[in-house]
Amino acid sequence: MGAESRRGRHGGAGRGRRRPRRARRRGRIRILTAVAVPAALIGLVVVLAPRWAGGDEAPAAAAAPKPVAASPSPSPTPSAKPVRSPKPSVKPSPTRIPASGPGTFTTARADTSSSGQYAYRVEVEDGTGVDPEEAADRIAEILAAPRGWGQGGKRTFHRVASGPAGLVVRIATAGTTDRICGQGGMNTHGEVNCRISEKVMVNLKRWQTGSPEFDGPLDDYRALIINHEVGHWLGHGHEACPGKGRPAPAMMQQIYGLKGCVANAWPYDENGAYLGGPSVP
Repeated sequence: MGAESRRGRHGGAGRGRRRPRRARRRGRIRILTAVAVPAALIGLVVVLAPRWAGGDEAPAAAAAPKPVAASPSPSPTPSAKPVRSPKPSVKPSPTRIPASGPGTFTTARADTSSSGQYAYRVEVEDGTGVDPEEAADRIAEILAAPRGWGQGGKRTFHRVASGPAGLVVRIATAGTTDRICGQGGMNTHGEVNCRISEKVMVNLKRWQTGSPEFDGPLDDYRALIINHEVGHWLGHGHEACPGKGRPAPAMMQQIYGLKGCVANAWPYDENGAYLGGPSVP
């Protein structure tokens, strides 16, 4: 990415008759001022790093963030005390997302307040910075949501910490996700999620940063990750956009583009109708 620069024009002294000393001095001042402006502009090149889209199987094209305009400082008024310009707000440093981890996991506590048809575990790779209990609570909300696969109680999920579990949701670094997904013959490119047997592998990068392809908050994108991969676990295949302006199915690979549909994280609508589309061979 490049930054544009402007070259100032050098004012030159005319030839011919001799000018007064004061005029020549002003001419020198103008020359020094003209060459000082480009020097102040050096180093204003801003490099924006590309960002991968999220989803399963393959990364999509990168999207650049929109620039944020700076707020003007208030001007002081003569009749009042001088107004101090506020200190510029410091943007928090982005969360460091490790590319690989030890491959060991911490299991979230069991949910003893409920029982259900499907026993599942939530495991978070050590060193990722993700709290297993917070992640497990969010996953429980997604699975039990009226618009989720639980349909408000038609399917029930019960989180366990040990013993048999037909479903295991793991949040792991890209390196660990690639290794485990690769055991099932899938290449997740260090960027995306997968489901292999009873394991739903959630790429840490996607859980923490979302995807620029998804028009919605990060919390909704996390719902899409869980709903898409758990949908595979329940036996659903990929689906295509059912028509322009309609909600994209949760089983659609939305990272490849919405094809006229509207971004959507849930398999059902508010009335309990399935938001599906044509099956993808």
